[in-house]
Amino acid sequence: MRDLANALGIEAASIYSHIKSKEEILQRVCFRMATEFFEALETAEATETTATGQLRRAIAAHVQVLTKNTAASAVFLHEWRHLSEPFHSEFLALRDKYEGHFRKIIKNGVEKGEFEVPDEKFAALTILSALNWIHTWYKPEGKMPPAEIAENLSAMLLNGLRATEPRAVTPLTRVHAT
Repeated sequence: MRDLANALGIEAASIYSHIKSKEEILQRVCFRMATEFFEALETAEATETTATGQLRRAIAAHVQVLTKNTAASAVFLHEWRHLSEPFHSEFLALRDKYEGHFRKIIKNGVEKGEFEVPDEKFAALTILSALNWIHTWYKPEGKMPPAEIAENLSAMLLNGLRATEPRAVTPLTRVHAT
């Protein structure tokens, strides 16, 4: 709390006139981020008609929220475990609901013949697990902006690593691949 007060340029004691406790900060970060994730996801679902389009947009929305504030993303993804009841249970319910949106998109894609997966939950958790590490390596000054990261991740997660048509590997392409 002292570090936070110093960063804000106020006395440590005066911070408690605005915030009751460290846990209140955690609650605010976790639930504000959850709101941002849901709002972005709902927009993604509403603007696309195909499951493939919805999943691409959902991935892009998730990447946008994560990269907007990587520090808050890290707190949201890892520190929620320290929430006390009833906030802990409420957060877990929101997390399950969010995952459920991804599962529904994937299930619809399977039913329409757009996707082939062994299990919708497994597929959703694989996608979310891949996305949720972005905050550890993303740098705003890096060579890839969030939209490009989302596009590349969508392509990899939806298509895998396999080339659509095998191409001949020459000594020149082998050099560029390493």
